[in-house]
Parts: sequence; structure tokens; C-alpha cells
Amino acid sequence: MDDSTDRPPLPDRLSTDPRSPFHDAAVLEHVIGIRFNGYERSDVEEYCISEGWVKVAAGKTLDRHGRPLLLKLKGTVEPFYR
Repeated sequence: MDDSTDRPPLPDRLSTDPRSPFHDAAVLEHVIGIRFNGYERSDVEEYCISEGWVKVAAGKTLDRHGRPLLLKLKGTVEPFYR
């Protein structure tokens, strides 16, 4: 098992998109899990703990720039390191 002292603290808001101002490469080097409304989700693109939402891709639908179309779901967000 990895020692938790070498992991950076999880931020309040995190995005997997490198163009986002909330992208943190040091945190994303580790495997992160998201528990949303009590269920573990693996398709989360962005989350915010304080505002209580996650953004997930809407199937294979793309926006006009060719990026996945994201849906915002509201609820309880609990990120954790795996």
C-alpha cells in the first residue's frame, strides 16, 4: 500500500481537462475515486465538493469543439484516493 503522506490533499474542485483552471496534474497522477450520493462513479470529469456537483459525459455526444458534452449532477460528493 502507498503511504498517504506522499499524496497531495484533494482540492475542493478538480477537473481532468488540462485547459481548465481547476486542473491539477500532481493530484491526477494518483488514482482518484468519487463517491456521488453514496455510489462510486468512474465517469466523473469534474467535481466540486462545496457546491455539491459533478460533471459527467453525456454518452458519446460531442459539443461543437469536439469535446464530450458534460452534464452537471447535483448531490453529495466525496472524493478519495484509491
